[in-house]
Amino acid sequence: MFTNTVQPNIVSLFSSTSSEALSLFSQQTDESLAADSFIHFLNDGSSLPSPSPPAVLCSTPALGDHDEPNIGYGLHQTVLHIQSPTLRTTFIRSPPITDAGDRDLSLKHKWLHLQVRNMGREWSFDIGIVDKSGRRGVVRCSTFQKEPKLAISPVPNAQPVLHLPLSFPQPSSRPLTAWSTITLNLPSLIPHFNKLAGMNQLDDGESSHHDINRPVTLSAINTPVPSGTYSHLSYIKIYATCRLRRIWLSDLSPDSQVPWEFELYGT
Repeated sequence: MFTNTVQPNIVSLFSSTSSEALSLFSQQTDESLAADSFIHFLNDGSSLPSPSPPAVLCSTPALGDHDEPNIGYGLHQTVLHIQSPTLRTTFIRSPPITDAGDRDLSLKHKWLHLQVRNMGREWSFDIGIVDKSGRRGVVRCSTFQKEPKLAISPVPNAQPVLHLPLSFPQPSSRPLTAWSTITLNLPSLIPHFNKLAGMNQLDDGESSHHDINRPVTLSAINTPVPSGTYSHLSYIKIYATCRLRRIWLSDLSPDSQVPWEFELYGT
């Protein structure tokens, strides 16, 4: 998708305040759950406008003491609300899924950043990474995974999935905001595929969250996994349930100053 494009130090894939925020994404919801599975733009501080009926917004979790209003924890900005009780059926994905087949982002930046709000529900996102030899793998970060695992499917041409645990600050820690900026160093993820290859695979409960996770067979152990030098990001997929403000990639270290519009502004 960006193979023949000059790639600056910072590339913004998604901004909830832009006029065509999802122009680089496809989206999917669960049609059987019309009241609970939807993707909707709203103001984070007020949770307005409400989604069209029959959709009903889930409540935002309380922070701090129960008698404290959550004033200032939200953003005075438009954000994308992604909601579903079955997270794998509701997501946005870049590049978009097309009838002609999946395209490749081909973004070579070292750092990936996501600004998300913890909605107190299980949440997950996938990224596709490719090494210099063209070997592909999926890195899945989720709030329901307890320890790093590698899933290698016996399905032909299925990509190995490196599943990493993800956690938000606990309400008891009295965070200043419900929002977090998640930062991943993409080249540093490559060695973990080889490190975990051959170890025990996903626990019994995870198949209820993502149906691509399957037990390993002897034939699947020979599936090539990414190794060596990192090449590029092939795709990103954000599942329910969360609120999303921005996704960007950069070659700058995480402590570098970002453009002012990347900052978070409270209500």
